[in-house]
Amino acid sequence: MEDFDLVIRNGTVATASDIMQCDVGIVDGKVVALGRNLARGWQEIDAAGKLVLPGGVDAHCHLDQPMEEGLEMADDFRSGTISAACGGTTTVIPFAAQAKGQSLRAAVEDYHRRAEGKAVIDYAFHMIVSDPTEKVLKEELPQLISEGYTSFKIYMTYDDLKLNDRQIIDVLAIARREGAMVMIHAENADCIAWLTEQLEDAGLTAPKYHATSRPMLVEREATHRAIALSELVDVPILIVHVSGKEAIEQIRWAHGHGLRIYAETCPQYFMLTADDLDQEGYHGAKCICSPPPRDKENQQYIWDGLANGLFTVFSSDHAPFRYADPKGKMPGGKEVPFRYIPNGTPGLETRLPLLFSEGVGKGRIDLNRFVALTATDPAKMYGLYPQKGTIAIGADADIAIWDPHKEVVIANEHLHHNVDYTPYEGVMVTGWPTTTLSRGEVVYDGKDPQGVIGRGEFLKCGLPDPARPRKR
Repeated sequence: MEDFDLVIRNGTVATASDIMQCDVGIVDGKVVALGRNLARGWQEIDAAGKLVLPGGVDAHCHLDQPMEEGLEMADDFRSGTISAACGGTTTVIPFAAQAKGQSLRAAVEDYHRRAEGKAVIDYAFHMIVSDPTEKVLKEELPQLISEGYTSFKIYMTYDDLKLNDRQIIDVLAIARREGAMVMIHAENADCIAWLTEQLEDAGLTAPKYHATSRPMLVEREATHRAIALSELVDVPILIVHVSGKEAIEQIRWAHGHGLRIYAETCPQYFMLTADDLDQEGYHGAKCICSPPPRDKENQQYIWDGLANGLFTVFSSDHAPFRYADPKGKMPGGKEVPFRYIPNGTPGLETRLPLLFSEGVGKGRIDLNRFVALTATDPAKMYGLYPQKGTIAIGADADIAIWDPHKEVVIANEHLHHNVDYTPYEGVMVTGWPTTTLSRGEVVYDGKDPQGVIGRGEFLKCGLPDPARPRKR
């Protein structure tokens, strides 16, 4: 009689803290045994010569998010989660975005409708708070946090999303009281608006000028201000998609003063530079994101931060706008000034292979740090650990089996998202998942997506470890 539903044999199992040669026994979608020479399973996977890693947790991605009229994200929960699974990710946390004038609860309910019956891997929601009315602050936000929506994002830029400093303070105070984690997009909106107008008056509207309109100082100033507001309220925050040296210096200063400031970065900040926005014709629009990529020097600062612990989370910030699409990077079907180009790049499927190849493969980070950045620490940050983010007794059997020597030339035609380009076209990576398991079920077999559409489950998040309320 078989003791396990599935046994993964002969692999090298790595967590954020350990590397071990052992088998993994799985029953009812959970890891129930780690050891050598485990009893037989109904199914067996031979992982000899391969790495057995926790499935990735992509804690910052955008799927089927409501957009302003005329724009549309290309990936919904079906295509987005399939793409994630094929890149070794087994949990995604996209955003239920509140529009100004809308109830926050209505935004969450709408997002559930968008997700229902589509995901192939498990998912949770962050909220985006853009209109912190008295009802939102006193009723909706505390209630939703208690119901398992324990993290939310606020913006210091974008006219339809940004909060002023007083609003940010009010929101941070709720987070402190309730134990929620606040993610902050830190860029100075007024500086960006002024620079954009100067560039437009000079006729400088090509995609490359997006980077000119968002120099590092606008990120530096906003990061400094976010840290000060966090210090005032005495609450941890996470600065998302940090792009380079000047914001990093602010965060390091905060760490030196004992402040609980966490930081996230993304592949575009060590793979791309501002020069990628200066491609022939309009193609630079493909690489427009905010903050924009910087330069080679700043890529090294990103690597240093990934290696030395400054960054806690490594996410894709997947923003799936098609290039040749009137609802995407060409609004209305035409080339437009950079101000009107939807921000963001796709990256759900390529996030892990890029960091593995450029980081682990080239000796910039070790394997344990790779697991921590991509799975364990995001799960802890957002209240999903130890159910997600590790290989341990009792954890969900969310596992990616990697061939560390597999060479892949990234080509959009081989990716599974619904976007018509990848900014990493032609990049050679070494290391790619050959099998992805979600709760013990194969959702990617190394060639094709597997798993029933809609099998993914919604996850209620516990209170994030770094943000639990302090005893009063």
